[in-house]
Amino acid sequence: MSSSFSLSQHTSELSGSAFNSSAPALPLAAYGWDDGWAAEFAPYAAQGLVPGRVVRVDRGQCDIVTADGTLRADTAFVTPHDPLRVICTGDWAAVEPVGDPHFVRTYLPRRTAFVRSTSSNRSEGQILAANVDHAIIAVSLAVELDLGRIERFLALGWESGARPLVVLTKADLVPDPAGLSYLVQDVTTAAPGVQVLPVSSTSGEGVEALAAVVAGGTSVLLGQSGAGKSTLANALLGDEVMAVQSAREVDGKGRHTTTTRNLLALPGGGVLIDTPGLRGVGLYDAESGVGQVFAEIEALAAECRFHDCAHQAEPGCAVLAAIEDGSLAVRRLDSYRKLLRENQRIVAKTDARLRAEIRRDWKAKGAEGRANGALKRGRLR
Repeated sequence: MSSSFSLSQHTSELSGSAFNSSAPALPLAAYGWDDGWAAEFAPYAAQGLVPGRVVRVDRGQCDIVTADGTLRADTAFVTPHDPLRVICTGDWAAVEPVGDPHFVRTYLPRRTAFVRSTSSNRSEGQILAANVDHAIIAVSLAVELDLGRIERFLALGWESGARPLVVLTKADLVPDPAGLSYLVQDVTTAAPGVQVLPVSSTSGEGVEALAAVVAGGTSVLLGQSGAGKSTLANALLGDEVMAVQSAREVDGKGRHTTTTRNLLALPGGGVLIDTPGLRGVGLYDAESGVGQVFAEIEALAAECRFHDCAHQAEPGCAVLAAIEDGSLAVRRLDSYRKLLRENQRIVAKTDARLRAEIRRDWKAKGAEGRANGALKRGRLR
C-alpha cells in the first residue's frame, strides 16, 4: 500500500461530513485553527478567500484542508525567490474558493518555522515545517547513539520556536532495563531541559505517553532515514497510513520511505507533520538555539573573569575550571565550539550573499536610471 494513497484516504476520512459546515472554525479546529488565526485571516475573508491548512506540497502545487474538504491548489502567486518564503507544509493559507485550478493567494504570518541550511554552497535556508509547537527528534536505538547529531537537531528545534522532544525509537531492541536507562541518561545529559522518551512501536512502550504530548498542538517528526519515523507516525495514527521499509542491517539506515512532508490529524488530538529522512542537518542562523542546547556552558561562561573569554587558556575561566573538576564533559565543550563555528560561517556567508544581492540591485537600478536619463536627453535634443 503506497503512502500517497493512504494519506489521501486518511485525510478524506477525517474530513467527512464535518467539512460540509459553513463555518470554518469547527472542521478546521482539528488542524489547529483558533481565534488567533481567525483574527489574522479576517482581511482575507473580506476578500472572499477561504482559510485552509497546507497538508502537502509538491511540484508547485499543494493539498489544503478547508472547511469544505481538501483542495488541490496552485502556488504560483506565492513562489518568491527567497526559499524561506515559499509555501510550506503547516502553513495557513488564503485560497480562492472556486476555480480550476484553485490558487493560493497568500499565507498567514508563521508563528514558528523549522529551518535548516541547504546542502548547496548558496548559503540559503530551507524551511521544513511551519507553525509547529513540538519538534520530535526521532533517534534509533538500533545503532550507536550520535550525541553530536542530537545536539544539532536540538539547536534547530529550539531556534524554530517549537519545544524539542527526543524520542528514542526501537526501545524493544534494548531489552536490558539498566542498559536502556544508561542510554536515556546519556541523551538527557546532551539535551538539558528536554524530555527524553524511549518508545517502541512494536511493543507499544511509550506510545501512549508520546500521544499525550502531541495531542496539544502541531508536532513535526524529524530524524535520519531508518529512525522509525513512519512506523512511529502509524503508531500515533492507529493505522498503517504511512508506508514503511526496513532499515539496512549493515548500518541501520533507511531508504527514504517518506518523500514529502505530510500533515496528518491525530485521532487523539493534535496534528503531526511527518518528514523525509534528513541526511544533512546544517545550522541556519541558530545561535540562540545552540545557546539553549548548551545552557550549562553559557551559564558557566557568564562567570568567567573576562566577558570575551574564548575558554582556551584564559585565567579565571569558569568553563575550563568545570572541565578540570569533571562537572563538564570535554565532548560537550567540543560540540559547543563546533556548532558555534559552523553557525558563524553560515551567518557570514548569508550576510555576504545579501550584500551581493543589494549591490546587484543597486547596479540594476543605476543602469536603469542612466538609460532613462539618456532617453530623456535624446528627446530634449
